[in-house]
Amino acid sequence: MRILFIGDVVGESGCALVRKVLPSFKRLQGVDFCVVNGENSAKGNGVTPQSCEHLLTSGADVITGGNHSLRRPEIYRVLEDARSLLLRPYNLHRAAPGRGLAVLEKRGLRLGVANLMGAVDMDYCENPFDAADNIVSAFDAAGVKCALVDFHAEATSEKRAMGFYLDGRVSAVFGTHTHVATADEQILPKGTAYITDAGMTGPKHSVLGVTIETATEKMRTGLPVRFQQAEGESSLSCVLAEIDNATGRAISIERFLLS
Repeated sequence: MRILFIGDVVGESGCALVRKVLPSFKRLQGVDFCVVNGENSAKGNGVTPQSCEHLLTSGADVITGGNHSLRRPEIYRVLEDARSLLLRPYNLHRAAPGRGLAVLEKRGLRLGVANLMGAVDMDYCENPFDAADNIVSAFDAAGVKCALVDFHAEATSEKRAMGFYLDGRVSAVFGTHTHVATADEQILPKGTAYITDAGMTGPKHSVLGVTIETATEKMRTGLPVRFQQAEGESSLSCVLAEIDNATGRAISIERFLLS
């Protein structure tokens, strides 16, 4: 099984690039499932029904989220649809709309996908390590051999710890949220594909997707600043993992930067 995971899609330019390059890249690489983090896909931030539909019709099989998943009230009806292919972090408060995991089926293959949020320097959430145990139990009960976890977290140490915590228990742990791809893609000792952060899909000349001017002003002055999403030439950051269907263990992982 070949799984493509695309890092945080930011705004209209990020969405446009996904539509431009994803279909042909999937064919070229023989991708079976494509998971896209789309929590910043709407103009401004968050995800809207329109940006969700755009990513799905561009080739995503499921969309994961993060701390901005519930930013737009209009997305609640999508999250609450039992057939929805949009996930939000599994360990949000139980009152949150939507769900945090799904099982995808295609051409006789089954893939479990879960969205999890870190606790360090993030919005309130239940303990991610306890939640990870529940996710593994849910996939085991469903008879899922191959499973991917999008761990949306700020601290690299927390991401590394989660990777080792889930090593051998899921097929892949891919980090998101910090928007900068890390160069530590690897297969952990017990067979889990891992990267601390898959990076960002959005404007190249920006500060994590925000205009250089507004981001710099905030850092220089410390005064309130209304961030604006940058536009212009974009790049798509992603990782491709090959998983053994029988064991759920990773065979390979490769990082790509497309434009």
